[in-house]
Amino acid sequence: MFYKCFIDNEWVEASNGARLEVTNPATGEVWAEVPACTGAEVARALESSQRAQKKWMMLPPVERAAYLYRIAEGIERERDLFEDLLVKEQGKPRAEAAGEVTDTIRYMTYSAEAARRLRGDILPSDNPREQLFIYKVPYGVTLGLCAYNYPLALIGRKVAPALVTGNTMIVKPHEATPVTASVFCRIVQEAGVPPGVINMVTGTGAEVGAPLVESPVVRMITLTGSIRAGQAIARASAQNITALSLELGGSAPFIVLKDADLDKAAAACVTARFANAGQVCICSESVLVEEAVADVFTEKLLEHAAKVKLGDPATNGGMGPITTADALERVERIVAESVEGGAKVALGGKRPEGMGGGHWYEPTVLTGATPDTAAVREEIFGPVLPVVRVADYEEALRVANARPDGLSAYLWTQNPSIYMDAIQRLETGTIFLNSGITGMVQGYHNGHKLSGLGGEDGMHGIEGYLQKRTVYQAY
Repeated sequence: MFYKCFIDNEWVEASNGARLEVTNPATGEVWAEVPACTGAEVARALESSQRAQKKWMMLPPVERAAYLYRIAEGIERERDLFEDLLVKEQGKPRAEAAGEVTDTIRYMTYSAEAARRLRGDILPSDNPREQLFIYKVPYGVTLGLCAYNYPLALIGRKVAPALVTGNTMIVKPHEATPVTASVFCRIVQEAGVPPGVINMVTGTGAEVGAPLVESPVVRMITLTGSIRAGQAIARASAQNITALSLELGGSAPFIVLKDADLDKAAAACVTARFANAGQVCICSESVLVEEAVADVFTEKLLEHAAKVKLGDPATNGGMGPITTADALERVERIVAESVEGGAKVALGGKRPEGMGGGHWYEPTVLTGATPDTAAVREEIFGPVLPVVRVADYEEALRVANARPDGLSAYLWTQNPSIYMDAIQRLETGTIFLNSGITGMVQGYHNGHKLSGLGGEDGMHGIEGYLQKRTVYQAY
């Protein structure tokens, strides 16, 4: 099937007729095509977004919110279709796909509910007969660059706060998962959103992403992606001093101390690692376990990990495939380098047999790892979990904080002095204390250090789509 792009509320093909193929990661089969857009489509999307934004920002926020509610209703109405697309396009199991659809609806409705909570400040002036106001105003045209691990939720996470605050948005989905974005735009059209408020173009980073990022029309860019991608976008957009919200990668340590509930910690660690085949930016990417309980915990970890089976994502048969062939090859390289460096494969460690031509990789646990092991050093973004022994909490803290990134971390301990200390000293945007992987729309999702700038979710995330304007009014 052929799914078109969406510009100015019209369905658009590439001006030169070029197309990109979309592959089912579970089978390796091509099942859809989308336009391989060119500079002509980029220019049209930019003009449309800029033209629409002036009228859109003048609507009262509650009127903008009404469109978000209608989009949310449309997503719910087409829930089964979106679940099918997420299974087929991204490879997540049906149950996880259902959760992504629900999360997307929550992103839309939370932002809509915030329409009456957008506020500025009124401050006293130092001068007589003068008032000081600080308004919060939209940036204008924004650009949403989405990763392939959550093709629908990331659109909702970016579009909803951008629109309720008076911005327009151009969505550029990942090349591997563009079909979901096209169907989302059909819902946008059915909701009656004015032309140009949401535009969507598909294509490569070179042909589509680069000219969008470099355009002076775009005043704010929001990216979910790798550290490398964030660095490239920061460089490319620097000429225009474009505002950035970069939710980048990280390699979350799962710290287990000797007083932890080892059974619950092991179960939580396995869920956090192998959810969505390990393709979650806040997944537990490595275990830092205190030496005193390392043997016992590792045994429990392997016991739980052995229960994770591969299976057809359409039937919730088990853990699904890795989304792209390139990502699968990267996982293989990291495991090979880790083993060469002294780590041992305790579970999995290879492509499975009998799974057809898809991008499958076994749930894998590596023991004997160190902070210098490739699987610990790099963000794996796949179903591989290295286990590192540490002497105590202080060593675990040193290992975690020595990383150049800092998106999330897990800490399991019953000692309140330790976890209160960790809240102060653990250099990461999110800390899960005696908790498994989770995320709530009213929270805030951001990284420290190389893991990003700005953030998503909650009122803090919504305010990231607003800039301040100060007015001194004499009377």
